[in-house]
Amino acid sequence: MSERKRLARGAKIAILAAVLVLAGIGGVFAAVGPLQAAPITSEQASPVRSQPGSAFPVVKQATAATVPAQGAKEVNPAAPVTVTVANGTLDNVSLRSASGDDVDGALSSSRAGWTSKSQLAFDTTYTLSYTTIDAAGRTESATTTFATVATKNEADAAMYPLDGMSVGVAQPIQLTFSEPVKNKKAVEKAITITSTSGQPGAFHWYSDTMVRYRPETFWAAHSTITVKMDLFGVDLGNGQIGNFSKTNTVHIGDKRTAVADATAHTFTAYINDKPVHTWPATLGDTRFPSARGYLVLMEKQRKAHFVAASIGLKPGDPANYGELDVEYATRLTPSGEFIHQATDTALPYLGQINVSHGCIGLGPDGASWVFNNMTTGDVVQIINTQGDYANFDDGFGDWNIPWAQYANS
Repeated sequence: MSERKRLARGAKIAILAAVLVLAGIGGVFAAVGPLQAAPITSEQASPVRSQPGSAFPVVKQATAATVPAQGAKEVNPAAPVTVTVANGTLDNVSLRSASGDDVDGALSSSRAGWTSKSQLAFDTTYTLSYTTIDAAGRTESATTTFATVATKNEADAAMYPLDGMSVGVAQPIQLTFSEPVKNKKAVEKAITITSTSGQPGAFHWYSDTMVRYRPETFWAAHSTITVKMDLFGVDLGNGQIGNFSKTNTVHIGDKRTAVADATAHTFTAYINDKPVHTWPATLGDTRFPSARGYLVLMEKQRKAHFVAASIGLKPGDPANYGELDVEYATRLTPSGEFIHQATDTALPYLGQINVSHGCIGLGPDGASWVFNNMTTGDVVQIINTQGDYANFDDGFGDWNIPWAQYANS
């Protein structure tokens, strides 16, 4: 057979085979019916859900992020706890302490985030539980556990004057912290001090644990000072966290002042800038001159017991007075300067010479008037003395610091 006939025959056989195959397939199709896809009973049963470019869209698994992270330690109890989800929504979110106390929170309008609304407690373990739901309806539950700042890192503060106290016009606001403050600006920002008089003021740090606040001039008489301390959660530095927030008020009375003149040997009292009395006085002698400047009244003792050894005097010293009791004592400094009734031996020298160990000695009338009519926060200005200013921590010597220096500490 020629090559041409052999090729023609092969072509006919191929065509016949193709017809037979098509006929067979057609029979199968006729038996089964139109082309159909097998039903997909679940996301997991669909091989095309996770295949980009297939006939079905890709549905990503929902993923969640929490703040704090799992296992976090020393978490600031003021910081909000959050859960955020991508490619899904949140359900059944709860935040609970180890003792079973629930913390309030709220879902965002899109249900893609949840944020706690209440402060946490110190030194407490919390569990955050939540469920995520993706667009395919798949759910996944998870928990996160973390612990807040330990008790050893809590920082407290005490304020003077006490809440609701009535004081004189020269009383600074003092805050004493239980731990050293390194982030001083953060602490100042967290404390708002206002007065009904509208007087602005400034903080002055005397140490890492003590700060005071005063206006440029004395507080206005009959004003009220409000001290709002939002210190809960404030980082004081070195891992120390403020553990409270509260608001205190302090009331200012009449403006009661006095001037003690070490040269004229007089003591003049003023109420609302009007002189009301002048008494003869004796102040510190040349060895123990009275401190100069403004001294703020601190406390009163109807009877006070003085001990010479407390100011360094020893037996045999001509100035040693041993121990004695005095009447109507109003303290000016913690180190021992008072306004008080002069001792019997000093009474003849009132208005004449200075014989005290730094105190302001008055007669019975003057000492009792100061005791009964002046109070904590009132102020006496000592002039014409050879003494230096009292140490900043020896009472409230704030008014002896120039305002420009005070306000830029």
